[in-house]
Amino acid sequence: MKLLEGKVALITGASKGIGKTIAEKFAEQGANVAFTYLSSVEKGLALEDELKKFGTLVKGYRSDASQFDAAELLINQIVADFGTVDIVVNNAGITKDGLLMRMSESQWDEVLEVNLKSVFNVTKAASKVMMKNRFGVFINMSSVVGVQGNAGQANYAASKAGIIGFSKSIAKELGSRNIRTNVITPGFIRTEMTDALDSKVTDEWVKSIPLKRMGETEDVANVALFLASDLGAYVNGQVLSVCGGML
Repeated sequence: MKLLEGKVALITGASKGIGKTIAEKFAEQGANVAFTYLSSVEKGLALEDELKKFGTLVKGYRSDASQFDAAELLINQIVADFGTVDIVVNNAGITKDGLLMRMSESQWDEVLEVNLKSVFNVTKAASKVMMKNRFGVFINMSSVVGVQGNAGQANYAASKAGIIGFSKSIAKELGSRNIRTNVITPGFIRTEMTDALDSKVTDEWVKSIPLKRMGETEDVANVALFLASDLGAYVNGQVLSVCGGML
């Protein structure tokens, strides 16, 4: 039997990168997958077609998780389409980097809204369904930057650190209803964003990693699968770093 057989999973921001690989991994392991995208419409539609090869129910939704009403509407629509929601991976995120002295209020606000408020919005809406079912799993995507900080990313670091504090609190609130909440903090993972960086920059970063390599999106997806499945049934309120020993 597959690890997520018959479960309904929502992955936000899944049109590319880590979110896309998690969606693929979950579908491969028997989950019915709902996912969101916003600007990458073409990639979102392509992923919907791609995931159908696994034989589970798949549907993409163009939705902005940073908007409270949109998140509630999304969860209601998923319940209408899939019957319930068992697993949520809060993965939607953006960067608007800049040194504090040059960072605008809008750069701060937008990153906090997309990265942190979206987690509140989706978790609040989905938890109502999970509490009725007395079962659920939340996996919230933070970052090593949320733990150790990074110059030029005060807004991003604050949003990712906030996800950790939020998740630990929700784990205590919802644990008695058999709802688990955990956090993944990816390190230097190979994605479309890192592919655009100068090789000299990436080489320097790799030197600081004990395993001496960049991580792959599959490395993160494997940990998400563990947390989403019964393999992680007694793991709650934890922060799992997928960083090759970088922290």
